[in-house]
Amino acid sequence: MTSRRVAAIDCGTNTIRLLIGDVVDGRVVELCRLMETNRLGAGLGATGLISAEALDRSAVALSSFAVQIEKFQPETVRMVATSASRDARNSGDFIELARASVGVRPEVITGREEAQLSFAGATVGLDPSVRRLVIDIGGGSTEFVVGDREVRGSHSTDMGCVRLTERHLKHDPPTADELTAVRSDVVVAIDEARGQVDFDDAAQIVGVAGTVTTIAGIALGLPAYDAAAIHQSVVSAAQIAEITEMLTRADFATKRDIPVMHPGRVDVIAAGALILDTVMQELEFAELTASETDILHGIALSIG
Repeated sequence: MTSRRVAAIDCGTNTIRLLIGDVVDGRVVELCRLMETNRLGAGLGATGLISAEALDRSAVALSSFAVQIEKFQPETVRMVATSASRDARNSGDFIELARASVGVRPEVITGREEAQLSFAGATVGLDPSVRRLVIDIGGGSTEFVVGDREVRGSHSTDMGCVRLTERHLKHDPPTADELTAVRSDVVVAIDEARGQVDFDDAAQIVGVAGTVTTIAGIALGLPAYDAAAIHQSVVSAAQIAEITEMLTRADFATKRDIPVMHPGRVDVIAAGALILDTVMQELEFAELTASETDILHGIALSIG
């Protein structure tokens, strides 16, 4: 049995996350996992730039990651940057900041590469003979991937909970017209994905990332966020619809007080829930399996 200690860093539009673990026989034994809301993509849709404030938040997060990397001494560190870094004209500023902070240069990966890493992480421990759809709802993009033992089709769309919140949700709580606008964008994105992904070929849908796991935690009625309880829990389409209705009607304070809600997700969870609920309706899945293993595990396995 071989073991290799690795560190994986994923920087998206809303959060930046670290996983340090030992890769053993195709699985990651977690030693450290951190998440910070750096909101790298805040205002990006309007300006095309990563703001100075977002860079400052990222610097604080990365300094804490560097402490853990020094503590656990992984053999290899791989950092990937996704939607916000793909879109920003000044992504080089973030890349240099990250290199100086943790000693590795982030890879700005394509949407297709992001989808493949998400699929690899989400399907750890699942029956590889079952063809399934993995959906990764991020802050700036959402990935759709269908596969079994290998990826059969994937598509990355420019919709995410931060992007759609900034584009459409101007009121607290949102107006009916704003909610309709978000759902309309999601339907367009799904239609675009159909050319690359055979949704009808999937027997199961697996969801990853904070929107999905938060909704799963709400469905389970957890008194606090519990990754072990959430992992591979099953949420019905009816529950997702009910929770989405609640989240889109609630004001900021009400959402903030939900026990499983991360503070950095309060203002974008309504858009994320609308994405998920619309996907479930349009693709006619009766239930979804939530996964706590995601792109971070995919990154770790890619270097382990």
